[in-house]
Amino acid sequence: MKFQHLRAATVVTAGVLTAAALAGCSGGGSTAASGGKTVVGVDYPRSDTDFWNAYIKYVPQFAGQFGLDLKTTNSQNDVANLTANVQTMISQGVKGVVMAPQDTAAIIPTLQQLATKKIPVVSVDTRPDQGNVYMVVRADNRAYGEKACQFLGTKLGGKGKVVMLQGDLASINGRDRTEAFNDCMKKNFPGVTVFGEATNWDANTAAQKLQTRLTANPDIKGVYMQSSFALSGTLQLLKQRGLAVPASDPKHVFIVSNDGIPEELAKIRSGEMDATVSQPADLFAKWALQYVKDAIAGKTPTAGKTDHDSTIIQVRDGLMEDQLAAPLVTADGATFGPVNSVKVDDQSLWGNSKS
Repeated sequence: MKFQHLRAATVVTAGVLTAAALAGCSGGGSTAASGGKTVVGVDYPRSDTDFWNAYIKYVPQFAGQFGLDLKTTNSQNDVANLTANVQTMISQGVKGVVMAPQDTAAIIPTLQQLATKKIPVVSVDTRPDQGNVYMVVRADNRAYGEKACQFLGTKLGGKGKVVMLQGDLASINGRDRTEAFNDCMKKNFPGVTVFGEATNWDANTAAQKLQTRLTANPDIKGVYMQSSFALSGTLQLLKQRGLAVPASDPKHVFIVSNDGIPEELAKIRSGEMDATVSQPADLFAKWALQYVKDAIAGKTPTAGKTDHDSTIIQVRDGLMEDQLAAPLVTADGATFGPVNSVKVDDQSLWGNSKS
């Protein structure tokens, strides 16, 4: 699938604004009122994780390349905030909206309203449970769970106990990662016991539940964090219990995460954690903006292989999803079952980027 990229003469910068702050901005919002640039609304889902802060950094960079004028908000992981932010964007005359709804069921009425007003939507990282958007830009989240399973199952020799620190099960991402990890373990490593702990993507909740589980099961040998939100608390707990030891030590607890943030890569290099699945923050921003631009231009997406190492699938009638590449990252680039990993120093990883 080929795209024509437009180069802008100037770079549009966009801060993280609340809906109230946006309401105070110049109200035209039309293409003409923005010096000929197409006005697009982007809602950032949260700014309390390194992954989403990286995404927030990349969005204005690519908006400048594509000649887009941004109206940005931050819903802070609250669908009510997201709904209010979208109302502000509509009042400002945006031509398209990019969002990353964390509650993929509660966002449906807002999507219906935007559809009525013929404002196209691109959903980043998450897919709405019902209804349609122009494109979903995410990676295969079931593959996240499968890759984590293959890594831990192989490292544990197919037996032992692991804790899965789940995200929010109201999110398609939390459900996909959880179901795939459990299914993979049952099929390939039936000797591994999995303790699933729901955390709602909250670091304090994750730390508390991991502490309780380690107290009840001191022989736990693996932890799967469905996002890097749990990284600091997990490492601190293992250190307190004398379990932060090299992989060659029998007491070592293998840790695999999702995101691929620079801190995770640094921890893999130092031996403090073992693996992560690199979720492409830069490409989420790039392709979300490209697709919203395509939608405004009236282009029709098609399923199949793309020219950027991904595959567009048809999830259901009227809903397409571009599944971007998200490799397993390890210190040595080894293979785990059917899963190949890339070395932590691979310069193609966005977490190694200096920009």
